[in-house]
Amino acid sequence: MRALGIDIGTTTVSGIVMDSESRKAEEAYTIENSSFIRSDQQWEKLQDPEIIISKVKGLLDKVLDMYKDIGVIGLTGQMHGIVYINREGTHVSPLYTWQDKRGNEKHFENKSVCEILRQQCGIQAYSGYGTVTHFYNAMTGQVPDGAESFCTVMDYLGMILTGRKRPLVHAGNAAGLGMYDVKKGSFISEVFKKMNTGMEILPEITEELEILGTYKGIPVCVAIGDNQASFLGSVDSAKDTILVNMGTGGQVSVYTEEYFSVDGIETRPFLKGSYILAGSSLCGGRAYALLERFFRQYAEALGIKDTDHYEIMEGLLRSGNVNGDRLRVDTRFAGTREKPALRGAIENIGTDNFTPAALIQGVLEGMAEELYEMYVSIENTIHIPKTKIIASGNGIRKNVFLQEIVSRRFARELYLAEQKEEAACGAAKAGLMAVEELSVLDTLGINR
Repeated sequence: MRALGIDIGTTTVSGIVMDSESRKAEEAYTIENSSFIRSDQQWEKLQDPEIIISKVKGLLDKVLDMYKDIGVIGLTGQMHGIVYINREGTHVSPLYTWQDKRGNEKHFENKSVCEILRQQCGIQAYSGYGTVTHFYNAMTGQVPDGAESFCTVMDYLGMILTGRKRPLVHAGNAAGLGMYDVKKGSFISEVFKKMNTGMEILPEITEELEILGTYKGIPVCVAIGDNQASFLGSVDSAKDTILVNMGTGGQVSVYTEEYFSVDGIETRPFLKGSYILAGSSLCGGRAYALLERFFRQYAEALGIKDTDHYEIMEGLLRSGNVNGDRLRVDTRFAGTREKPALRGAIENIGTDNFTPAALIQGVLEGMAEELYEMYVSIENTIHIPKTKIIASGNGIRKNVFLQEIVSRRFARELYLAEQKEEAACGAAKAGLMAVEELSVLDTLGINR
């Protein structure tokens, strides 16, 4: 039996075919998402769900035509964002992505929705999270006509594939929408009352890896968040592993079977009875991409085009021309969830270290440092030291220098995740667990 895992990322859509016995990806597919909608508002980050669903179904049907023994379909994708659904189970809005910043816009007596939630409800809220987006839309009259519910884009895909009229959302995705009590396993009703918005629009929640229905006779598993899916697809020994992911953003994730509350860290529902403690850097791998853009713009101003600047940057690092007195680069260029207005910085500039090589090295060290500081907060709280690091995401998989820096900063040996499309692999594994082809404990390498 084989499983098909689908991952709807912000920039790409990936799919993998996994054998249930070997748990190895036999085939991987990646296509461009290319669904962003242009907006006059810089803070607005929208995608077209019609384009996304069309692309995913095209990929899905192609794979199902090639593999006749697919026994389950697993889903994952970009967390936090929402799409509004009508009573027929069809979208009536764009996808408001996790990058959307409307929650930080000061439209309400010079206060933002996130500030109102902190001051009036005592809730640490983040822009881009679905409930924050919904509060903003409700307060400005922008909830679409006919909207009966909302959910993540991968939950919506599950509805389209199985013909469901109302979304069923895994607890991990529900927590990713915000205003969710992880310990109680429910949305926080008091917040919705204070914000004068009803809770009837919220999706139904499940803590189980339920089967939503079937697509062409194949069971479709409830979608899980890409953080949880990446952990599931990357880690084979959950209790002693740190997962460092570097993609568009960055994350450090740790498994726990106890609920912990850590400042600046999210406690996310994982498989029933367990959690992921996740620290997220908003810029992550994008910090390195911004530096590449900086060099590329300068080169193009000189008339130099069609050059692989990443290769040149690696060549500068390979030359070893980085002085001992390092630049200190704070890579929080997009702020943090708690402090969205915060910006990065370059410090310790001297006459000898203000060089391209030192700047490249400093950016990579800054990317690692931001995640390491989050991990220290986790370790100081749970007091369970982890022995190894698994690295996932193209931002670190393709950069040996970043691998070395992360390994050195965390003072642990680093291993690359065995499967390249980690989140899609995790979705496939979730599907196999849903149809009882895989054991949860065995998949996570846990012996009790």
